[in-house]
Amino acid sequence: MSQNLSLYIVTLLKIFYRWFLRLALVIYRCLMLLAKILPNRKCSQKNGLNILVTGTFYSNHWLSTHLRPMANAKSCQRLVMVSATAVPEMNKVSGVYAPKWLQRVVGQVGARLLYFCWLAIVQRPDVLVGFHLLLNGLFVALLAKLIGAKSVYICGGGPREVVGGGIRTENRIFSRLDKADYFIEAQLLKSVNEMDLVVSMGTSAIEYFKSQGVNTKFEIVPGGFDEQIFSPKVEQDKEYDLILIGRLSEVKRVDRFLHAIQLAKKTLPNLNAVVVGDGPDRKKLEDLAIYLGVADDVNFVGWQNDVHFWLQKSRCFVLTSDSEGLSQALIQAMMTGVPAITSDVGDLGDLVKDGQNGYLIKNLSSTSFASAFVSILTSKNKLVEFSINAHKNTNKFSIISVERQWNNINISSLMTNRAVAK
Repeated sequence: MSQNLSLYIVTLLKIFYRWFLRLALVIYRCLMLLAKILPNRKCSQKNGLNILVTGTFYSNHWLSTHLRPMANAKSCQRLVMVSATAVPEMNKVSGVYAPKWLQRVVGQVGARLLYFCWLAIVQRPDVLVGFHLLLNGLFVALLAKLIGAKSVYICGGGPREVVGGGIRTENRIFSRLDKADYFIEAQLLKSVNEMDLVVSMGTSAIEYFKSQGVNTKFEIVPGGFDEQIFSPKVEQDKEYDLILIGRLSEVKRVDRFLHAIQLAKKTLPNLNAVVVGDGPDRKKLEDLAIYLGVADDVNFVGWQNDVHFWLQKSRCFVLTSDSEGLSQALIQAMMTGVPAITSDVGDLGDLVKDGQNGYLIKNLSSTSFASAFVSILTSKNKLVEFSINAHKNTNKFSIISVERQWNNINISSLMTNRAVAK
């Protein structure tokens, strides 16, 4: 009887939580509509744009690959990044942080968002930028309307940032939904449609948004990488057969990677791998490696800012994810001349050409990945050919190329006479 009561209470709490999120988004939509009818006035064009940015970044390198090209665009006068972690030194980029007392009161994320709001209202920047929709993009869309700025949402996670109401994201609010919620999804799509510009890493997110009736301006802009750092080192000895780089969370399916290694070792007994990254599932994955008997063959090295060092020591890059945008780690690997074996999801097919510079795995099983491991690692000629092909056509991911893209975007859609709230 008590067990049934507990289940009943849990069910009620889940229903209450879902309706609470629905109500919160309805209120958000009302505020958005109110902000759109506020009186505005025009201001004259300035010499350059002041840009205010916020987002969550899990490594300095990931942060700089996006901010540096944006800040170096000719139309950017100054870029301020509101962050919870230290922002590395970059040209025209300033890192600012919420006061410690505010972090103690509302937590690190809450403090960052509140401080972002405060700076937006006080400083009145020309452009507000949010990395990921939940919750950064939502704040950006509303604030931009209130202060007369342009809003830019950078979609790094692909369609899963919206699909099902964000249930498949790592956002601690929306991922707690007990099931997909299409009312919430619809409200999130309306919010995306309010953006002045949506920047995606690849094609899948744009195709999804357009199919759902979102008709704002879209651009595909990957991160910009230093080709002097991410370059092939043919003469370097390869210490690892396989490398996986990413946040160790459920969507990355590193468990599938470990099972595939166990299977492939039946043919390749000396197969080894390195996992670069950290996250909530690290301990569970290390325990799984022990259980599968591959712990001595898989080196978990945690987050590393010098990922190029690990790539240059590896023969083949692997992603076993259930969902992806255009992986930054994949771009880095291919610029370094490391062929890839990845899930055929999201935007990974924009870069991986099956049988030319790697393998796209359609059947997302450990057996399929294991077969691909064996295929590429038992053929030296194939490994060399794929490596050469991986490095080809990666110039578009250099810092200079991405700066050029941001120049075009700023000129065409952001650097205009803008309306500012009275």
